[in-house]
Amino acid sequence: MSEAPRPPDESEAADDPWEGDDRLPEYFGPAWDRVSAFRRMLVSDGVLRGLVGPREVGRLWERHLLNSAAVVPFLPDQGDVVDVGSGAGLPGVVIACMRPDQRIVLLEPMERRVDWLREVVDALALPHVEVVRGRAPEIPMQANVVTARAVAGLEKLYRWTVPLLRPGGTLVALKGARAADEVEASSRLAARLGLRDVEVLTASTLPGAESTTIVRAVRR
Repeated sequence: MSEAPRPPDESEAADDPWEGDDRLPEYFGPAWDRVSAFRRMLVSDGVLRGLVGPREVGRLWERHLLNSAAVVPFLPDQGDVVDVGSGAGLPGVVIACMRPDQRIVLLEPMERRVDWLREVVDALALPHVEVVRGRAPEIPMQANVVTARAVAGLEKLYRWTVPLLRPGGTLVALKGARAADEVEASSRLAARLGLRDVEVLTASTLPGAESTTIVRAVRR
C-alpha cells in the first residue's frame, strides 16, 4: 500500500532555484501576486491532493509556471480561451492571471480536479474564469483559442479540440521535444479536420529557463 503524499517542508519548498529570483516579479508584471499565490497553493494543497508530485516542488517555476507563461505571447489579444484538460491549472490558471481581460474556460473531466480549480479561481479572485467539468468532445461550446498541455498526442488532441474552435480559431498546444515528428505524422489528419498553418514554435521566458515547444494551428 502506497503512502499518502505529505506536504513539503519549508526547506523543500525553498529548494526551487528560481524561488526569490528578482526577475520573476518583473516578468509576470501585474500578474505576479496571483501567480506567486498560485504557486504557494500548489506547494501546499496541490501536493497533498495529488495534483503535483512532491518531486516537482523544487522545479515549479521553470518546469510548470514559466513553461505555462511561455504560451501567452502566442495567444490572440482578444477572444475566449478554452484550456482543455486543465488538471492542476497549468497552463490555464497562469494564462488567466496574465490575461485578465479575456474570458477563460478551464475544462476538466475529473471531479476532484474541478473542485481544486474552483477553489483556486475563488482564492485568486479571477472573475473572468469559468470552470467546466467535462471532456472536450462532449462540450457544446466554441472559442477563439484552445490551449492544452500534456493532454494527449496530437492526433487525439486534434480530434478533441477542433470542434471547440470557431472558424479562424487557433489551437495552441504545449508539447515536448518530439513535437515536429508528431506534426509530420498527423499532417493528413490535420488537413482533413480543417487545420492549416500548423507550425512548431520555440518560446522563451527568462534567460536560463528551459524553452517551451509549442504547436500552433488555425482552423479553416
